[in-house]
Amino acid sequence: MEYIRAEANGQLFLEPQTKEHLRIPSFLYGFKNEETTTEIAHSGRTVFCFRGRLAVEEEDRVCKCGKRMHINAHPDIILRHLCFGGNLSCVLFPHNQFKCPACGATKSQFISFKAIGHRMTEELYQYTRDLLAIGTYTNKQVAEITGLGKNTVKAIDKKRLQELYTIDGKELIKPEKTTKILGIDEFKLHNGRKYATHIIDMETGHILWIANGKKKQVVYDFIDHVGLEWMDSVEAVACDMNSDFQEAFEERCPHIQPVFDHFHLVKNFNDKVVSEVRKDEQRRLYEAGDFEAAKALKKTRYILMSKRSTLQKKDQEAKAGRVIHRGSPLFGTSDVVRKSGYEEKYDALLRENALLFTLDLIKEKLDEAYRDTDEARMAEKIIDIMDICEATGNSHLLWFRKLLDEHFEGIIAHATFQITSGKVEGINQKIKTLRRHGYGYPDDEYFFLKLFDASRRTYDRNPKSHRFCD
Repeated sequence: MEYIRAEANGQLFLEPQTKEHLRIPSFLYGFKNEETTTEIAHSGRTVFCFRGRLAVEEEDRVCKCGKRMHINAHPDIILRHLCFGGNLSCVLFPHNQFKCPACGATKSQFISFKAIGHRMTEELYQYTRDLLAIGTYTNKQVAEITGLGKNTVKAIDKKRLQELYTIDGKELIKPEKTTKILGIDEFKLHNGRKYATHIIDMETGHILWIANGKKKQVVYDFIDHVGLEWMDSVEAVACDMNSDFQEAFEERCPHIQPVFDHFHLVKNFNDKVVSEVRKDEQRRLYEAGDFEAAKALKKTRYILMSKRSTLQKKDQEAKAGRVIHRGSPLFGTSDVVRKSGYEEKYDALLRENALLFTLDLIKEKLDEAYRDTDEARMAEKIIDIMDICEATGNSHLLWFRKLLDEHFEGIIAHATFQITSGKVEGINQKIKTLRRHGYGYPDDEYFFLKLFDASRRTYDRNPKSHRFCD
């Protein structure tokens, strides 16, 4: 059998003794396979080694001075090629080096199918890029599929991302499309020892900027990147209670309205008020000798922080026989039937403790306020909540009153813009998932580029090819 290159389309013909031909589209232009051997790699996988020679084109022999060059040496070169199922493959042939007898210049033979900067074929290089761009596989999985090293896979992926989102691999490409609403939030890097901040387009969910830190400078750098003219189209920015973000936007772009959504406000209320009040009440009851009432407050954090509608849903699922899947039966675990009585226990807690009843009242009033679409009416409802907090005299509720007062304009602005944190929290979940699948990314630049790519739509190598599926 012999592989012969077809000049028209670069296919290799496997020509046996019969008249039937097996056409293999290899795109190894100029290469003629003379012998195929099998070897065993260090990983234990079989390697098909296609040995042969590369045709010498006439332009390869021409020197810059115009004289004809001669072959000075021809050391062997090995290029990794596409896998055949679970088997690896490579192409081996003499790589001619030419020397000019007139001026003494030297050059190597041009290999049309070699990937630039790598000892692999262009087809394997592009196949690796496609696997990475899909976003389904981790770098480790792509390395196992292609037979390449993890560092090589990372280098290919980083270059792919730099071509998409940077100018010459250094500066981020400025977003072409303007947006009316931005979202900003910080996230943890490297097990919480370091923070970074991302700014997204709330209309598309695309990440526009990522930088280390969670201070004002991140916002300043983003505004310098996109320019004040681009920022003129922005009307509001969704953010948490980080005062640095709010102040930075107000300093550089005073026309932008910070908006604090329901999620972040309730999170502050649950973490800093409900949780602390429960602990204080449990401690007070123990000191007063009411051990039964103190014991009733144990393991009630989830119940006190949940909405009544959530508790009702849990009870309905329990009555319907819904179960909680914990682990897998394969590892000796079983499904657990949901417990009912959440709402009943919640009502019992409210009846026995006036302060917990006040917390429930504030939660309901917050929900009602955030459903309003008129800023004036929403302002009245928030002021009513502030008055309730002040009337209790409780230190935690007084802290919450101060929080509402300091962020009053951004809170009632929700009535106009109706911004939710859905897209921001969605990006945060993608960050956690990507970091977990990749076992962490010590290269921050590469990690940020991966996040840019993850926030965009699914990669399509050749959209026009879909016409063949019609």
